[in-house]
Amino acid sequence: MTNTIATGSTGTWDGHAKGSRGYNRVLAALALAGVATFAQLYSTQAVLPLMAGELKITAAEAALSISLATVGLAMTVLPWSFAADRIGRVRAMTIGIAVATLLGLLVPLAPNVPMLLALRTLEGMALGGIPAIAIAYLNEEVTKVHTALAAGTYVAGTTLGGLAGRLVAGPVGELWGWRAATLAVSLLATVAAVLFLVLVPRQRRFSPAPTPGFRGALRTLTGHTGNPKLLSLYLQAFLLMGGFVAVYNYLGFRLHAEPFGLPATAVSLIFLAYLSGTVSSRWAAGLTTRFGRRNVLVAGIAVMSAGLALTLVENLAATLAGLVIFTGGFFAAHSVGSGWTGAIATTGRAQAASLYNLSYYLGSSVIGWAGGLAFQAFDWPALALSVIALSCTTAAVTLVVHRSQGHSR
Repeated sequence: MTNTIATGSTGTWDGHAKGSRGYNRVLAALALAGVATFAQLYSTQAVLPLMAGELKITAAEAALSISLATVGLAMTVLPWSFAADRIGRVRAMTIGIAVATLLGLLVPLAPNVPMLLALRTLEGMALGGIPAIAIAYLNEEVTKVHTALAAGTYVAGTTLGGLAGRLVAGPVGELWGWRAATLAVSLLATVAAVLFLVLVPRQRRFSPAPTPGFRGALRTLTGHTGNPKLLSLYLQAFLLMGGFVAVYNYLGFRLHAEPFGLPATAVSLIFLAYLSGTVSSRWAAGLTTRFGRRNVLVAGIAVMSAGLALTLVENLAATLAGLVIFTGGFFAAHSVGSGWTGAIATTGRAQAASLYNLSYYLGSSVIGWAGGLAFQAFDWPALALSVIALSCTTAAVTLVVHRSQGHSR
């Protein structure tokens, strides 16, 4: 009988192959990690209007519960990547998910706004390593020929995980308030975290890496940030993700108010638009082989901008259709940009991916919050037009910097 397990001294085990029990367990475990991570990270997004009303704070202040969580995540992306090189991928993910889940259960008990924001920041810090570590774990434990498919499946699973958290929070929040909503999402994340621990296969190909030291780490990071092509992708991640989160943070306020006047449960259903991203991200990856990464990324930005322009019409059907188009365009551009980072970086790819994630979540934090200032001062058109301007800037930078098609396919 053929032995498909590691062969000991020969070290010829190539990883879990597609269709094997180990492969299915890897994907299931990482999908559950995605639920535990992204459901918690954006747990308050669906109930921001309820939170603002109950705590008597502004829309931008309520959105800090999202922005500070993503700031915490951004702050710890790089430290987690180096820690996982030493202690192992599974152990690092286990620690992060366990601590985040515990903090998430404390969020509904926060007695005041400063404590709420502090807990959300710490929760984000605990979740900081999971996205990058999960991809590194996949690359080590799944056969090379199937890693791209496995990674695509994992990313699709994370979008569904984030969607599940938002859909749970909306109805629960309308019935029992935002505290009950965040508790319900934390309980969902707890179940997902426990199942992750049960299902995740042990590491077989991980080898601890020595700590590079401050100078070594700085040399690697400086090399990446000094590469104009990588820098343009980090800018793309910052601007597009920031605009994307700003739209989802404040569209709920617009739909909750007149002339729409939708209840919280109905507003939470806008996150179903994420399903268009689940489809477009995989579709865009296929189109890059025909048209090149640069062209597909710019096309995604154009679709994103067109969809957002449609939300300027004060009509519910047009707004929702625009949101679906906007979401699909964003995830198409994001899937191309995140994959392109690994193609350009020839060394230190884990750190290159971490810098992309750092930019991505910093954009979520900074622009996702700052968009509320435009929204509060000049209403929805100001926010939508600002995000369109950021998108056009990103497209222009991409076209200029990536004129060479060396890494476009």
